[in-house]
Amino acid sequence: MANVLDKEAITAPKHFNRWLIPAAALAIHLCIGQVYAFSVFKIPLMSRFDVGEVSVGWIFSVAIAMLGLSAAFGGTWVEKSGPRKSMVVAGAAWVIGFFVAALGIATGQLWLVYFGYGFIGGIGLGIGYIAPVSTLMKWFPDRPGLATGLAIMGFGGGALIASPMSNALMVLFGGGTDTENLAAGLVPTFVVLALSYAIIIAAGAYVIRLPHPE
Repeated sequence: MANVLDKEAITAPKHFNRWLIPAAALAIHLCIGQVYAFSVFKIPLMSRFDVGEVSVGWIFSVAIAMLGLSAAFGGTWVEKSGPRKSMVVAGAAWVIGFFVAALGIATGQLWLVYFGYGFIGGIGLGIGYIAPVSTLMKWFPDRPGLATGLAIMGFGGGALIASPMSNALMVLFGGGTDTENLAAGLVPTFVVLALSYAIIIAAGAYVIRLPHPE
């Protein structure tokens, strides 16, 4: 399995269609962009744990802090390991973060939500952000603005998709739009999102390649 993820194993053939790479990069950015839709969970989480807005808001803050730290310290590793392995690691951290957070919600342990969504998921955010950007820059040296713009579009677009989808899932699983119903739908919503993101990121990692050296 390791050789499939290694940098040496994902060099594209000479006539590989480079326009497949933005789609692969967008796959992970659309998933991790969900972090900017976290506010949709705020009121249900406040109800579930009977805490104030600040206590729940810090979950998002931890995730963003870990995004910055993992991006800053993980950049060298991403370049060394290649985009596929990086995307798999990022996706695993992001998905595991959701599962740990779901466990925390189910058991009434707020610290597990901090640890899962904030800490573990935040690491996935940082690695998952820089890996596609770095790869796009390699494939589009003639259009660096386009490469960067595609990455940013994916990250922002993830929130636009995740916000209504997350709310719809909470309503579906909770059985209504009241705060208590939304809170009841949190756990299955987190699980469904985690499974969905796992599939999408895996598909992107499968497609991702490095340009041929010639």
